[in-house]
Amino acid sequence: MEPGKGRAQRTRQVLLFFVFLGGSLVCSETWSYSTAEEMEVGTFIANVVKDMGLDVEDLVARGARVIFDDYKPYLRLDPQNGDLLLNEQLDREALCDLTEPCILHFQLLFENPLQFFRAELLVKDINDHTPTFLNNHILLKISEGTTLGTLFQIDSAQDLDVGKNGVQNYTISPNPHFHLKLRHSDEGRKYPELVLDQSLDREKESELSLTLTALDGGSPPRSGTTLINVVVLDINDNAPEFEKPVYEVHVPESSPLDSLIIRVSATDLDAGINGELSYSFSHVSRDVRKTFEIHPISGEVYLKAPLDFEIIQSYIINIQAIDGGSLSGKSNILVRVVDVNDNPPEIAMTSLTSPIPENSSPEMVVAVFSIRDQDSGDNGRMVCSIQDNLPFVLKPTFKNFYALVTEYPLDREIRNEYNITITVTDLGTPRLKTEHNITVLVSDVNDNAPAFTQTSYTLFVRENNSPALHIGSVSATDRDSGTNAQVTYSLLPPQDPHLPLPSLVSINADNGHLFALRSLDYEALQEFEFSVGATDQGSPALSSEALVRVLVLDANDNSPFVLYPPQNGSAPCTELAPWAAEPGYLVTKVVAVDGDSGQNSWLSYQLLKATEPGLFGVWAHNGEVRTARLLSERDAAKHRLVVLVKDNGEPPRSATATLHVLLVDGFSQPYLPLPEAAPAQVEADSLTIYLVVALASVSSLFLLSVLLFAAVRLCRSRTASVGRCSVPEGPFPGHLVDVSGTETLSQSYQYEVCLTGGSGTNEFKFLKPIIPNLLPRDSEMEKAPPF
Repeated sequence: MEPGKGRAQRTRQVLLFFVFLGGSLVCSETWSYSTAEEMEVGTFIANVVKDMGLDVEDLVARGARVIFDDYKPYLRLDPQNGDLLLNEQLDREALCDLTEPCILHFQLLFENPLQFFRAELLVKDINDHTPTFLNNHILLKISEGTTLGTLFQIDSAQDLDVGKNGVQNYTISPNPHFHLKLRHSDEGRKYPELVLDQSLDREKESELSLTLTALDGGSPPRSGTTLINVVVLDINDNAPEFEKPVYEVHVPESSPLDSLIIRVSATDLDAGINGELSYSFSHVSRDVRKTFEIHPISGEVYLKAPLDFEIIQSYIINIQAIDGGSLSGKSNILVRVVDVNDNPPEIAMTSLTSPIPENSSPEMVVAVFSIRDQDSGDNGRMVCSIQDNLPFVLKPTFKNFYALVTEYPLDREIRNEYNITITVTDLGTPRLKTEHNITVLVSDVNDNAPAFTQTSYTLFVRENNSPALHIGSVSATDRDSGTNAQVTYSLLPPQDPHLPLPSLVSINADNGHLFALRSLDYEALQEFEFSVGATDQGSPALSSEALVRVLVLDANDNSPFVLYPPQNGSAPCTELAPWAAEPGYLVTKVVAVDGDSGQNSWLSYQLLKATEPGLFGVWAHNGEVRTARLLSERDAAKHRLVVLVKDNGEPPRSATATLHVLLVDGFSQPYLPLPEAAPAQVEADSLTIYLVVALASVSSLFLLSVLLFAAVRLCRSRTASVGRCSVPEGPFPGHLVDVSGTETLSQSYQYEVCLTGGSGTNEFKFLKPIIPNLLPRDSEMEKAPPF
């Protein structure tokens, strides 16, 4: 059990075989070890760490293992200390039969990097078998006229042991007629022969019983015996002779059972029973007796068991022909087994790595396997291949070992699984092949950033929405898998620092749904945009972003607001119109605005009520109040008009404006307010006298008022203007209020009402705004005294 380092040989020749098989990975030194058969499991054989100059840490780190040529685990390697231990009891006779020496070849395989160490194990024979004879009784028929010194062959004993433990000697029980002589065959085997020392006399002794003992060379020696019965016959002076000293025949290993192998023939010159021949095997091995049989009469040799070229390539059969007088003739049959392609190639996987990361570097070892074919010649030559168009290649390493390695980088997003078929084909006729399928999975690496389905999204939200309203979604996908493909959404800081994005919208981090956090007002914010980000869960995390634009849709949520005449409850402004006004005369204009936009802010005007229907009309598009016909004396002097202002929204919203119109004879007539509604009896003849009295009583007051008004106007007016109607006061929509903070109406809607002086028409007109829009907002406006 000592390591046979003395037997280690270094191969100095550069073999072309190893050049093609990657011999640079194989140590050229062959390590020899030995052990006796039948040793207990766990018996120490050697320490490979000491023998090969390795470190114990390399055994585990590099995946060291022991591989025998027949793939059976006769030895095991202890990775803790490098001891090579017996893994099972070895039976030399079962492993090598009669082959001597019995050597088992194996390799010590290291991965990462790949390296082989060649070694061999010599199994030593022990004397564990006893010599045995095939027959317990041997019958010899010897003629009494046999010449002294004649040799009689006896079947040798069989011993499964070899070498000195095999049969070494034979002995025979003491007798006066025979002594024992040992012969050596060409195969190195010993077989006994009886030598006649003294003539036989059948009349005195017709039979002899001898005990033959076979001894082996073991310590202590083992022995086996058989009984020889010698029958003395009459004289037979001619021995059989075969036609050929050696018969040679070639037999295919695929020959069926009971097929005829050869027919042998011998002749004997004697007559009668002395000329009758019997054919038999002589000194043959167990394999021959198990495989062949000979017909004793015809000499035909038949196949008894299947032939296998891979086990035994040829047989030597010793045959003899014995006549009736026990004389024999000998010959040999040389049976050469012809190989046929009856063994498909074999594939044995040594290691397989799956899954492998998609960013694996080229030349990464995915699998290691070996192939073999038990046939010989072209039948045993093999070609190994895999499918085309795969990112893998086969590389020969040592002997019949191959490594499956990556050829170029992989991409899991293109293909995440490879079904590889390893095909091994021999070169025999017909060709046989073996296929072995392996599956290699590709594991994911975070090499793809999330990608939005759109680079930008446009969302529409109608104003006055409810808080937490789902307004839309963004979506991003990641071509990776697992956690590398889990996408989280987030809002990115807006580019506009004044945009209160956190209070406007929120995003669901898991599904990208966007929600409006509060009610939006189109009049305050028509649109806004922001960016959203999508980040995966890989390491390192990858992200991308998209632009989201939110457009607020207008709703008809603002009713028309009447600017003029003012409707804030202050003193009403009475409009003056001359009795001589022509049809279409502009009395006044209703001014209104709508805070909405689009068609929701399109306003139309309609006369809803009038004291004298048909006297006045309102233009639908601009709100101008004009006379519809000539005035007559029967018309009332004071009129109350209700104008309906309506927008074009759905549903439409509206507001009303009330106008007071006073008819006068020119603008010199004093302004006398009349009751809101005069009774119908005023126009009756019975009340005429009261009107005359009333007019007479106030005539003096009216004239005084006119004179006072004229004096004031001449004093203050720098232009032709004579007066202005009061500006409406009260709360207005924010966009109509002056930004100066005085809460007055914007300058664009301040109108001056005056009477034109020096004209003959005495028309009532609207003038331009008192202060043009071009003036600064903080400019002071000259205040006019009340009209």
